[in-house]
Amino acid sequence: MAAFDTFDPWDPAFVADPYPAYAELRARGRVHYYEPSDQWLVPHHADVSALLRDRRLGRTYQHRFTHEDFGRTAPPPEHEPFHTLNDHGMLDLEPPDHTRIRRLVSKAFTPRTVERLKPYVERLAGELVDRLVAVGGGDLLADVAEPLPVAVIAEMLGVPESDRAPLRPWSADICGMYELNPSQETAAKAVRASVEFSEYLRELIAQRRKSPGDDLISGLIAAHDEDDDRLTEQEMISTCVLLLNAGHEATVNATVNGWWALFRNPGQLAALRADHSLVPSAVEELMRYDTPLQLFERWVLDEIEIDGTVIPRGAELALLFGSANHDPAVFAAPDRLDLTRRDNPHISFSAGIHYCIGAPLARIELAASMSSLLEKAPTLRPTAEPERKPNFVIRGLAGLPVEVV
Repeated sequence: MAAFDTFDPWDPAFVADPYPAYAELRARGRVHYYEPSDQWLVPHHADVSALLRDRRLGRTYQHRFTHEDFGRTAPPPEHEPFHTLNDHGMLDLEPPDHTRIRRLVSKAFTPRTVERLKPYVERLAGELVDRLVAVGGGDLLADVAEPLPVAVIAEMLGVPESDRAPLRPWSADICGMYELNPSQETAAKAVRASVEFSEYLRELIAQRRKSPGDDLISGLIAAHDEDDDRLTEQEMISTCVLLLNAGHEATVNATVNGWWALFRNPGQLAALRADHSLVPSAVEELMRYDTPLQLFERWVLDEIEIDGTVIPRGAELALLFGSANHDPAVFAAPDRLDLTRRDNPHISFSAGIHYCIGAPLARIELAASMSSLLEKAPTLRPTAEPERKPNFVIRGLAGLPVEVV
């Protein structure tokens, strides 16, 4: 049996629980070529962690090669709005462009900016949970998990409340392109969302140029270095979209994945309810236990070798975060949820130069919603088996029905 016979990102049974297949991959070697997606699968924590920091790999290759030079086909022209938006964000850039943009964004996205949001995050989390409790329950995804991080990022960016309704649908449509082999329909939705979101942000940036405020967009406009280098309009648009997409997708899915894991591990949930000081370590363990981003891709810019297998320039690696976070070489009893786990070097926020710039904010949001639910809804329980989204790369639930008894 091939090492990837049980690895099938389009099989609902695999999507429901990919972790046994990951164990097989790890047992059968350090790297496996997977023809359906034309990628090399890397399942071990040590390799994933090292390769995230390896400068022979890149999120893009276009800073060094043309599509033809790299042996790849250029995207269809009709996809251009998505790629223009995606390719100018720092997540899909390499130095020197990545270095320049991240440095400028960091001037606006400071630890003080994030810390200043903490009271707002905690207040909003409390209000959302109060509403859930007042009606005796609802959908934890739609009522708490989604509204919190979307509102927080929108508040940071300075998006007026009256304009926020399309943000989540735009984000969901754009993120569909990050799945393996997206369909034409998925691509069309992503292109349409890219156009609409870009047009909206272009207008908002123009307003902030005329009338700056105490928000991140105004900060991005003002950010410059000692050479007066500034973000272009497209870089600002791409940065705002990246901050919204990355700034809530992981948090939304970590919230519902985490609570579903707690409901299925009642002993751990009881321990957490008895001792709220476990919240910080619980956040880290739940991010590890059911990883919201299962896979991160890297292009091979210069030939590398993994365990005797030569991976040529032009190949693509699929770094399996979900598998790395369950590697027994790093985590004792990795398939057991342990909210007291102290040695927890999970890589759910990536590593290296592309380490998630929003990780501190995500931790604040996850802790705030968890603490509010523990305090205000101590009898929270699921009312039905939740439906899982069919996506593999971005792992989450379609909903999580709950009641407060």
